[in-house]
Amino acid sequence: MGDNEARRAGWKNIGDNVSKRLWFLDSKSLFARARYRTGLEDFGEPPIERPLEVLVNSLEQEANLHPLGRFLMRVRLQSQLETRLRLVNEWRTRPERIAESPVRRPIFITGMPRSGSSFLHELLAEDPENRAPRVWEVMFPVPVSRGGKGDDRDRRIRKTAASLWWFRRLAHQPDSVYPMRAWSPHECVAIHAYTCLSQEFICTARIPSYEKFLRSTDLTPVYAWQKRFLQYLQAGSAPKRWVLKTPDHVYSLRELFSIFPDAMIVQTHRNPLEVLRSSIQLTEVLYNLFAWPGNRHDIAEREAMLLAQQMGEFIRFRDAHPELAGRFIDLNYSDLAADPLAAVRRVYQQMDIVLTDQAAERMRRLNSQRSRYRKHNPTLTEFGVDVLREARRFSQYCFRFGVPCQ
Repeated sequence: MGDNEARRAGWKNIGDNVSKRLWFLDSKSLFARARYRTGLEDFGEPPIERPLEVLVNSLEQEANLHPLGRFLMRVRLQSQLETRLRLVNEWRTRPERIAESPVRRPIFITGMPRSGSSFLHELLAEDPENRAPRVWEVMFPVPVSRGGKGDDRDRRIRKTAASLWWFRRLAHQPDSVYPMRAWSPHECVAIHAYTCLSQEFICTARIPSYEKFLRSTDLTPVYAWQKRFLQYLQAGSAPKRWVLKTPDHVYSLRELFSIFPDAMIVQTHRNPLEVLRSSIQLTEVLYNLFAWPGNRHDIAEREAMLLAQQMGEFIRFRDAHPELAGRFIDLNYSDLAADPLAAVRRVYQQMDIVLTDQAAERMRRLNSQRSRYRKHNPTLTEFGVDVLREARRFSQYCFRFGVPCQ
């Protein structure tokens, strides 16, 4: 190691040690501070103590957080715990908001990540008959004050916009992989994060112990939490058809259907090699926001393995539950990209939903205004991926759903 490398390593160690003393991730102190700041005690169901303990221990021991990442992670967890306390208090003091607010026949968009699911989510959210959870109301779901409802909502939207502005300043080229704004439809994993049982944490840090814990946990209570969350958001207004999204429902389809028995699933498909390249880029952006850079080849290997596991889970579940065949609608990325409105029409037809002229016009307008960010995208070879090996790995999936794998 040269003198410059040694100095950089020394400063890194000093920064890591100082930040660990300032923002050490400890579940007991996080719980205590959340209770102190809110004046509330009960975190409700499902139990959160064990999941948070496993999560913070994994972050401390495995994630290799840099000082900024450690600070951001602590702020994030603290905010989620405080919001959970306030939500549970809201639900307890006004239970009628939940009981009188049913969730009927929700649409869940899932399937391959980076396969157009976010764009489809945005399109369906333009239909006035649909309802999507927005980023601002997932981040700050509880009103600050009872009076001045419109002003309070605007304050929460501005607060969300400011948080996302800082994210774009701190992350490297975030709009090239995930252009999120305050009014964007948000993913289910962000709702699940309030239970500390969420794929969202795995997407932002290398935490294998927590990941193993999550995969071995029954997530039925997490979906029960999500249902209450949606009922709370829609309370006081006429219930609409929820449109929800995350690729990670693949790990918990059994639990999803146990809580949402009338759910419809739109499964998006794309060339796995294109998905893999895009997924590696997104993972690098999120990991680097919180942790010291890892080995790009290791990230690529892990993403390929996870993607294959996800698609294997989907195939096994659908084969094991032929009675649910009518609940799944398959949509290829190429069809969505070529003619978004035609793709939406086909999805609606299979669900016996009428696409109104108003909804179609709003979707056309969104598509025409959609930003098409372009930059150099590294090839899989540049990531150190054996393309022929990965093509063979996904051959069953490609054959099953008629997806190219070249």
